[in-house]
Amino acid sequence: MSPTFYQRRVHGDVCICKSHNQPLKMSRISQDLAKELSENARAIAAAGKGILAADESTGTIKKRFDSIGVENTEENRAAYRELLFKTKGVGKYISGCILFEETLYQKTASGEAMVDLLKAEGIIPGIKVDKGLVPLPLSDGETSTLGLDGLGKRCQDYYNAGARFAKWRAVLTIDRKTGKPSNLSVQETAHTLARYAAICQENRLVPIVEPEILTDGDHDIEHCAEVTERVLSAVFKALADHHVLLEGCLLKPNMVTPGSDCPKKATAEEIAFFTVRTLRRTVPPALVGVTFLSGGQSEEEASLNLNAMNQQQNPWALTFSYGRALQASVLKTWSGKPENVAQAQVVLMERAKANGEAQLGKYKGGAGGAAAAGSLYEKKYVY
Repeated sequence: MSPTFYQRRVHGDVCICKSHNQPLKMSRISQDLAKELSENARAIAAAGKGILAADESTGTIKKRFDSIGVENTEENRAAYRELLFKTKGVGKYISGCILFEETLYQKTASGEAMVDLLKAEGIIPGIKVDKGLVPLPLSDGETSTLGLDGLGKRCQDYYNAGARFAKWRAVLTIDRKTGKPSNLSVQETAHTLARYAAICQENRLVPIVEPEILTDGDHDIEHCAEVTERVLSAVFKALADHHVLLEGCLLKPNMVTPGSDCPKKATAEEIAFFTVRTLRRTVPPALVGVTFLSGGQSEEEASLNLNAMNQQQNPWALTFSYGRALQASVLKTWSGKPENVAQAQVVLMERAKANGEAQLGKYKGGAGGAAAAGSLYEKKYVY
């Protein structure tokens, strides 16, 4: 690596403000820290791989378990995560795994640390660090994300426990009648994500920045593209203002799609066109990778849409950070029964392989059959 590669951010170099002819000192990130962040970010965004989002909160995993008739106990949660992480060969397609705090410190029934299971497959452990959504005061039902208080210390603890990247989810909604997302919501999202990202980098964690625009609504794909462009522009302006090193950062956005109630559906090619166009207008090429959320798409839709985006050369890696779109069929197959573990792992490998191929633009479709085509949409999705 060239010693001047991160010069602007690393060495605190001085530049001149033309309007006031005053020196402006840039922030400092040591070369060692910049190197570690960038190497981990590139490893997560490696070709043919993506992220398994297994960071469901205790409340969310209860909903998942309720759907298959499994009691939501710590023992069952550990058994399910063990199933995922012990899938032999899954590291060929999964580069990183986002964990809930419980799982980061959890062990299997036989005493193996969950993070060690991931490392054995060459998978980088990550951690969900936000504390959930609360109403944004004096807004029309919009939200803000909690978790900045004490985040620096928590990041240090998570790093010591084996995590090397983090994720923070912000949520925005589209409603043309009420003007959502409001400017207040956009600016709150951008500022909070940038603060979080800077704190993570200061504490050696690669931040995944997730400004999710929910699919709820009847808006068309063109309006979703317009709103997504506006949100991402604000987010990257805030990241620059907070001196976040883009080479050591990842973005987790929604794909640009029509609203869930829009009568006009979009093809994979249309979704790819509007999504990539939006990214090209807003995301600097210094960013290592874009790890899409599935946003309630079916398992198959999420793979086909990602595949369509990778039919062209892009300045960043376009890959996946899927939860439901990697796990829905796995959960149904497992259903809490030990005798189903092996078959559930086969299902996970099939879906992971499909998305790994989609990242390369080589997915032909059909993985999982009809079961993978069912919608996973949940209105006002919270986890």
